[in-house]
Amino acid sequence: MNSDLHAFSRRALLKGATASASLLATPETLYAKAAAETGVAWGLATRDLDGDVAPHVMRPVSGRLPAGLEGTLFRNGPAKFRRPGGTAAHWFDGDGLMRAYRVQDGQAVFDARFADTPKRRRETQLDAVVTPGFGTLGDDRAQVERSDDASPANIAVMRAGTSVWALWEVGSPLAMSADDLSTRGFVTLREDLRGMPFQAHPRHDPDGSIWNIGVNGSAAVIWHLAADRSLNRADILTLPRASYIHDFTATARHLVIVLQPLIYQRNGFPFIDQYMWQGELGTLVVVIDKADLSHQRIYELPSFSFFHLGDAWEDLAGTIRFDVARYPDPTFALEGGKRLIEGRSSVPGVEATLERVTLTADGRASLTSSGVSAEFPHGDPRRAGLSQCLTVHVSGQRPEAPLPSTLATWNWDTGVADRFDFGAEQIVEEPLMVPKPGSADDAWVVVPTLNLAAQASELHLFEVGRLSAGPVASLRADVAVPVGFHGTWA
Repeated sequence: MNSDLHAFSRRALLKGATASASLLATPETLYAKAAAETGVAWGLATRDLDGDVAPHVMRPVSGRLPAGLEGTLFRNGPAKFRRPGGTAAHWFDGDGLMRAYRVQDGQAVFDARFADTPKRRRETQLDAVVTPGFGTLGDDRAQVERSDDASPANIAVMRAGTSVWALWEVGSPLAMSADDLSTRGFVTLREDLRGMPFQAHPRHDPDGSIWNIGVNGSAAVIWHLAADRSLNRADILTLPRASYIHDFTATARHLVIVLQPLIYQRNGFPFIDQYMWQGELGTLVVVIDKADLSHQRIYELPSFSFFHLGDAWEDLAGTIRFDVARYPDPTFALEGGKRLIEGRSSVPGVEATLERVTLTADGRASLTSSGVSAEFPHGDPRRAGLSQCLTVHVSGQRPEAPLPSTLATWNWDTGVADRFDFGAEQIVEEPLMVPKPGSADDAWVVVPTLNLAAQASELHLFEVGRLSAGPVASLRADVAVPVGFHGTWA
């Protein structure tokens, strides 16, 4: 296995990036100037944060946090995009900022800290954005020798003992202290796996262990971590297609990898330029037996693009079901994220639709649409690997207001939607269900927002099943941090 792992080398992930950049790179100073001068109402979502945020008590806006709600919402996302020497060319390339909403004794304390990555240190030294990324070309000042040198550590977060791991797509997790968010360093799960991709959406088994994947072309690392986050095993598989993969899902017995027709074509940077949309190929779904990774089934679906999947489960007949936030094509991924940084008044791409994928044991695959627009689909974490009828999500994006304004749930059994529209002056981030102590099925929904009118980040708590009644409690920080991507409740 070692020879396979070395062939799937970390250096190959960035091969040719700085060489091509040295021929084509510009500092993009005009681009940075245009972005800095944007006057769009939602521009606060990608406005630069220049430093860390010290811990402070969030101020009540309405209601009260209920007794029994104790824990921390950790969230990750980009928060520094522009420097005098240029700007990141895509929303996904800003420096990662870890945020913590610490809830205890009826109050919430907010703090945030930048991930101390080689990328951030180098660009701070140069006062220029030079690192190649998802949509950013970079230039030959970047000093990229391995994938972790390019990591902004800016997508997601998972808890690991006294640390939280800031997750990216192409390299290692970055450990940060759960107490003060200080950076501890990149995680090496095994020395000969140093720098291998560990993607942003690990899946949890009921025993506390974790499955994750890492992808380079059609090669995939399958990670299985114990409950204490030590490595159980890592294997290399060849997938039937070299697709762009941001998320996968899993049942109790199977891994489920969805291969959209956004297909790898060449090495180099920007990362997204490696891929071409080939919608005529359709979408493939690979189902892999956790107990025997060589046992695989392949399903075919109509073409769609996606970022995020819900938890999967299978019934006694072997039928697998899971949710997907389905886009007709990757327009937003390819172009929309660029326009967000530019601050354009209109951002291309349509909303995703919440759909359910069904895979039967006899090889049939189908999509069922809810008819509602949705992103960031989540279920009850207590039911990971079990059937779920309720999906919490966000919606309300429009070309002139391209980020969500509405919190919602969809009940697949009843076909009933429940929603709360925060209005045009709020941007709604990823919601999570938080189980109520002592209850087998009752839960809250915790969701951050960016209040454009108040110029402040907020935290809101809702009762599952009563979203339309409004938040049980709303609290406001003393600062506005840019919109983040993913979080976890610990």
